[in-house]
Amino acid sequence: RAPVLRGTSFQLRSVREQALFGLKPVWRGQVRVNVSDPSRTLVDLLADPGLGGGLRATVDVLRTYLDSKEFRNLKLLLEYAKRLENGAVFKRLGYLLERYAPAETEAIAFCRTHLSQGNAKLEPALPEKKLATAWRLWLPDGWERVTR
Repeated sequence: RAPVLRGTSFQLRSVREQALFGLKPVWRGQVRVNVSDPSRTLVDLLADPGLGGGLRATVDVLRTYLDSKEFRNLKLLLEYAKRLENGAVFKRLGYLLERYAPAETEAIAFCRTHLSQGNAKLEPALPEKKLATAWRLWLPDGWERVTR
């Protein structure tokens, strides 16, 4: 669903009640709105990179998160990933950590132990080209050469 309210487009999705975690209430005038914390936002982007503009934007968010003294909390990030019960999150996160933060060996190992069966796409919006078998992850053309 994609309603337009007062000239602004919104994209609505339904989520299971069990997936409503990592939220904090924020008041906008007299209306209370639940907003995701940084770790939850990143898990949502890893579950569906298209929510944030695609994989490159998700990588930018991940790298900013990892560099942040205020928001970085890998233990919480991994806990949220586990609670979301989406195997693609661990595949994408583990692959990206191995690539951009190889010193995070504990988090990478945790992701490896939580891989689901089957293969996922690193970037669902792009056609797959090469399979990263260690992560059961299809990579789009040219991704393996991008180091940013």
